[in-house]
Amino acid sequence: MGRAFEYRKARKFKRWGNMARVFTRLGKEITMAAKAGGGDPDSNPRLRLLIQTARSENMPKDNVERAIKRAFEKDTSDYKEIVYEAYAPHGIALVIETATDNHQRTVANIRSYLNKLGGNLGTQGMLDFLFERKCSFRIANKEGLNLEDLELELIDFGAEDVFEDEGDIMIYADFQSFGPIQKYLEDNKYEIKSFQFERIPNDVKELTPEQREEVEKLIEKIEEDEDVTNIFHNMK
Repeated sequence: MGRAFEYRKARKFKRWGNMARVFTRLGKEITMAAKAGGGDPDSNPRLRLLIQTARSENMPKDNVERAIKRAFEKDTSDYKEIVYEAYAPHGIALVIETATDNHQRTVANIRSYLNKLGGNLGTQGMLDFLFERKCSFRIANKEGLNLEDLELELIDFGAEDVFEDEGDIMIYADFQSFGPIQKYLEDNKYEIKSFQFERIPNDVKELTPEQREEVEKLIEKIEEDEDVTNIFHNMK
């Protein structure tokens, strides 16, 4: 098991907060996927996976259908994915992913949180050297499944790390391998419970408990913003 596994286990990062925030985030992502690739999940792989993820998170079917419908309404909000890069106190790097229909509002809010809690907003691309973009899949275990055989199969499609986690199977790969791995899993009738795009730091920084508390306070404040979908950092 490689660095992605160790990072994931050590991070203990709360995924999306409470249930309302989970549904808000998924709703935005479903709307954006439907708008980009159409509202039929059979012909839209990204939408198909998001609907499955919504099921795994117990998101009501009505919410999913409304999110798809919203993509084709004339007055719908035009959500865009925008990434902000910043430094928290003590030199901790932050990559903040958002889905927003108002860039000016979102950047003003994030800048305000950073200024109040000892951070500063940077320029796009300045942290590219520090994080690697990865994709991950959580799939249901199958009776009689040989994990080593599955890993050998998936390596041909770009998988870097395959391991068991809480009864399911986790697969980590480079960001570019997302499509081929999704196709392999679907073609071979694996149940994809959820997926994520993640940013794994190449190097982590150790802080004192007091310093960590300062950084966590800032991260929690940013996470409360409804436009924020993910925050990645390099704090050990």
